[in-house]
Amino acid sequence: TVESLKKYLHERIPISRAMGVEVVEATFDRVTLAAPLAPNINHRDTVFGGSASAVAMLAAWSLLHIRLRGEKIDGRIVIHKSAMRFERPILGNFTATTADIDPSAWRRFLSVLEQKGRARIKMASALRCNDENVAELEGDFVASGAQATPGGAR
Repeated sequence: TVESLKKYLHERIPISRAMGVEVVEATFDRVTLAAPLAPNINHRDTVFGGSASAVAMLAAWSLLHIRLRGEKIDGRIVIHKSAMRFERPILGNFTATTADIDPSAWRRFLSVLEQKGRARIKMASALRCNDENVAELEGDFVASGAQATPGGAR
């Protein structure tokens, strides 16, 4: 749920609280996080690029977290590599949305995770401000530590 994800992020990833991150939507298919300008402002009165990147990563991480929990998998999730593309300065409060994991990529990811205990998947987050696309993150996330058991239960 929205509240349980917010509580988890604020307790387990404390920078999310300091950045004012709120969970707008949290489903098996889509996560949207929102962040205000004030705690994420830079010297040019726009959102600091590191803050924008962090919120984008948190959105992608959160969707992967929700999906793995939905599959009854409790493993570690980390970012392996990422690339951020900024279209324009972020002038105010903004959102980061991660959605639409390709079903075949998801099945491959789960299969490798079950077989090897570690798997990588590409995720993307779109950032919006004032109803405009402002930036996009593409990243590879790795899940590990999940142990496969007979019958697929974890």
